[in-house]
Amino acid sequence: MNPETYARLYGPARPAPRQRRGGTAVTLLAAALWLLTLASAGWLTFLVGMAALWGLADGMSWAEVSDAVLPYALTVLGCAAALTALAFAPGIRRLTPPARLLLTSALACPLPACLALLTWVG
Repeated sequence: MNPETYARLYGPARPAPRQRRGGTAVTLLAAALWLLTLASAGWLTFLVGMAALWGLADGMSWAEVSDAVLPYALTVLGCAAALTALAFAPGIRRLTPPARLLLTSALACPLPACLALLTWVG
């Protein structure tokens, strides 16, 4: 095939200009929400780990401690898998990466943030 065929038929190839509206604001908001989510999840993980450590120090067996820690770990992994599956769903995948991060952070943030806030208040 002649490489100049496209240029003869349609003219020289010109990429379409990119529309950049609100990209920085969306990125900053997504970063702030993910920071809040990860800080809250880190605090909750610290609390679960300390409770497990105190249980072991108090004389509980590892089986009793793992019965408390395993559901927490499986919940965190399940939520991460669900958010990953959502981020790569066909309809969501068409979004720009900052918009996709904002959507997943808006879904991920409320639960750990509320639970971490309850541990501080209660």
